[in-house]
Order: sequence, then C-alpha cells, then structure tokens
Amino acid sequence: MSSHWKWFVLGIVTTLVVLAGGAYLFVKAGGISMETTAAPLPLEKTVAGMALRASLGHAADQKDPLPFNDDTMLAAARIFKQECAVCHGIPGYPPTLISKGMFPDPPQLFEKQDMVAGDPEGETFWKVTHGIRLSGMPGFGSTLSDTERWQLTMLVAHADKLSPAVQAELSH
Repeated sequence: MSSHWKWFVLGIVTTLVVLAGGAYLFVKAGGISMETTAAPLPLEKTVAGMALRASLGHAADQKDPLPFNDDTMLAAARIFKQECAVCHGIPGYPPTLISKGMFPDPPQLFEKQDMVAGDPEGETFWKVTHGIRLSGMPGFGSTLSDTERWQLTMLVAHADKLSPAVQAELSH
C-alpha cells in the first residue's frame, strides 16, 4: 500500500474515533434529554420510524385468523379496557393523565387522526406482541394469548366501524 493510502486510512480511522468520542461526551454531559417533556431530537422521528419499519419485516403479510363479529370485538373491548385504554383512550373520552405525560404521545386509537384502521393487521399484531422500544408501548407476547392479541388487532383495525354493542362495552 502506498503511503498516501496509509495516511488516508489513518485519517478515516482518526475521524471515526474523534466522532465516537465526541458523541460519547455529548451524551455523558447530558446533551440528550431523557425527559418526556423535552422536544424531539433532530431526526428522532425519522430514525425511529426507519428502525420500526425494518423491525416489522414481513409482519404485514399476516392476516387476522379470527372472524369479524361482535363476539370477537366484545372480547377485544374487554381486554382493551383492562390493558390498553390507560394509554390509548376510550371513544368519546379525553386522553388520560398518564397518556398526556408520555413521550411520544400514544395514539388515541379511536380518534380519527390516530386510528390505525388502514394499517396491515400483521403489523398491528406485531406491535401488540413485541411492543415498541422507547415509546412506552409494552409487548404483550408473554402475557396475552395469540387469540387475545388478534382480538385487539381486530378492534383497532375496525375502530372506525364499531357496533353499538362494542361502543357500549368500551364506555362502561
């Protein structure tokens, strides 16, 4: 290898070491706020979105195996009230104090702007199963059965067309 290449490689290695050291010192000195009330870091939403999409893999290919009917939806509503409503809300009610203190804001899944009715069922099931790191969204893979997680998936996938019976179950 010529001496020019050696200096070039040494320059790249030195630059990477300095950047890594600077990043470490920046974090160590409190440069990244861990407060839920702090503004998002530059590119935070972009990087988190990219990482989530990569983690989802082929989850979108999965289809909910349960029948879409009131029995399935009522079972899901009961689970939702117990496990999810404290963060994701109930139709017609304001967000909870817990959800207002979270970062990022948990989607209010029965509000038009936050509904996931257009998301692939498999992706919603993946999120319910595995959770989303650093978002407050827990994974329920070890605490809820596959059937229960598919029921929840169906409920939020059809949040825009809840029957009166399901709406009543959610609001009681």
